[in-house]
Amino acid sequence: MRGHTPGPSPSGGTEVGPTGPGTRARLLTLVTAGVAVALGMLSTVAVTTGSASAADNPYQRGPDPTRASVAAVTGPFATASVGVPAGYGFAGGAIYYPTDTSQGTFGAIAISPGYTALFSAELAWMGPWLASHGFVVIGIETNSRNDFDVARGTQLLAALDYLTQQSPVRDRVDPNRLAVSGHSMGGGGALNAAIRRPSLKAAVGIAPYLPSSNLANDRVPTMVFAGQADTVVTPTYLNGLYGSLPATTESAYLEIAGADHLFPVGRSNAVMVRTMLPFVKMFVDNDTRYSQFLCPLLDSTGVVTYRSTCPLLPPTTPTTPPTGTPSTGPSNTPTPPPTTTPPAVGGCGATYRTTNSWPGGYQGEITVTTGSSAIDGWTVRWILSSGQTVSQVWNGTLSISGSTVSVRNASYNGSLPASGSTTFGFLGSGTPSPPSLTCTSP
Repeated sequence: MRGHTPGPSPSGGTEVGPTGPGTRARLLTLVTAGVAVALGMLSTVAVTTGSASAADNPYQRGPDPTRASVAAVTGPFATASVGVPAGYGFAGGAIYYPTDTSQGTFGAIAISPGYTALFSAELAWMGPWLASHGFVVIGIETNSRNDFDVARGTQLLAALDYLTQQSPVRDRVDPNRLAVSGHSMGGGGALNAAIRRPSLKAAVGIAPYLPSSNLANDRVPTMVFAGQADTVVTPTYLNGLYGSLPATTESAYLEIAGADHLFPVGRSNAVMVRTMLPFVKMFVDNDTRYSQFLCPLLDSTGVVTYRSTCPLLPPTTPTTPPTGTPSTGPSNTPTPPPTTTPPAVGGCGATYRTTNSWPGGYQGEITVTTGSSAIDGWTVRWILSSGQTVSQVWNGTLSISGSTVSVRNASYNGSLPASGSTTFGFLGSGTPSPPSLTCTSP
């Protein structure tokens, strides 16, 4: 853990909630009101000290930031948007992107709404905001408005895959610089996606709820927002969740004064805008010009508690680009080896792996593959071991009879070409064990 020297307590400010394990918590106290006023006098001056030039950082986008520019909902880039149809592993949505083609490709962020909510009603304001600051943004509608965190994480990863591989703006996106975000259960989905795909550059949970696990296996730079008056996903819960992050994972935690659970819903939040933007700029664009706003926290207005692993250093070497299917981070228990049913000629086969596990439960993923001929529909079956149940499936249709589980293709992934594949996932209770799979095609 890097050293940290606390500053003076703010006038009238307080820090609440547990600080998490001493090995990783880094409490950055808020500046005094007098210092804040002094800093306000400098708000119109572009800070160049420590700025990396575009030649030094090929991912840098936009002019040098100022205190005013990071707080602006409209940034320096003109933007456009395009709708996304359902059928790519999520229920459609919208893409927002900078129209500028002179600066190369942009990093991208996928965003999920909260439980029972629609992106178009809840978080649509985030699309043009982030796009105007130099990101391509895909906001998704979920397959079911009742999807839990793991299903939302799967859909966020599917959205990034669609964005970089099939979308009409794929040539504007750098597939090696991707991030995820979301609110409430969607924020939990973003954190779940980060655990499963450690090549992501950043994850931002906005009052996130993550019932499937903690963050012990999160290696992605992570920011967590809490609302002081949130009684749905409380600061106490989020303090504990944030405290489960490894000491080596770059992170920041910020509690917004007076904010309830709906603080980002349908409208921008000033504190979130001026702090989330620097975080994603630093880790998606490797842009150290933005560190001045978080290390230390430059503007404490409306902030109750702020912690971080400052100096919040972006990686100096590129990471492995994401693949078409979600990768998995380390799990709490050893992962059983995958089991495979080889595809018959003209038929299908199935392969299982455990992608995450926790006491009393686990997450599984099954890949369906075809042989030398295309198929139009598939069904995978297996027998549950003693004590196991399956509670939720995504990218497939679940039916259970006794101890026999059957998962049939969804409407959008049943037709597969020869030598093709698709995946579905599920949540299970009990202890994970490799099942014996059968795959049949009509």
